[in-house]
Amino acid sequence: MSIYDFKVKDAKGEEVSLSDYKGKVLLIVNTATGCGFTPQYEGLEKLYEDYRDKGFEILDFPCNQFGNQAPGTEDEIVSFCQLKFGTKFKQFKKIEVNGENEEPLYTYLKSQKKGIGGSKIKWNFTKFLVDREGNVVERFGSTTTPAKIAAKIEALL
Repeated sequence: MSIYDFKVKDAKGEEVSLSDYKGKVLLIVNTATGCGFTPQYEGLEKLYEDYRDKGFEILDFPCNQFGNQAPGTEDEIVSFCQLKFGTKFKQFKKIEVNGENEEPLYTYLKSQKKGIGGSKIKWNFTKFLVDREGNVVERFGSTTTPAKIAAKIEALL
């Protein structure tokens, strides 16, 4: 099993194969629009602007599992992020990251890199860094800002 074997739905409900991202460095993030960490969208967009031309992509998965902090529809979430933070990276359908309805991609990500205290996602803005070969190389908690990940992204590019 590889990250490239997964298919997910984008914000418009269209199926996307992660094999489309072969050869790219990925940052996969579960996000929320009404969270104390929501301002990290600004830092994520900065990373995207700085590195997208070098083969970097951000995959944004809104998640409403933590404190009901992503209550809007996919269209509302995309509009909010674009208007407030100028985001241009790919946003996907709202998902669950823990429990019986969790997105299979997240089951895989968590199996590859456990967090402090286990594999469960603790909150919004948990980030997984994936190298060009599809290996999950690092997991970052919510408090790790995008700027603190920049050097690790550069090293993989």
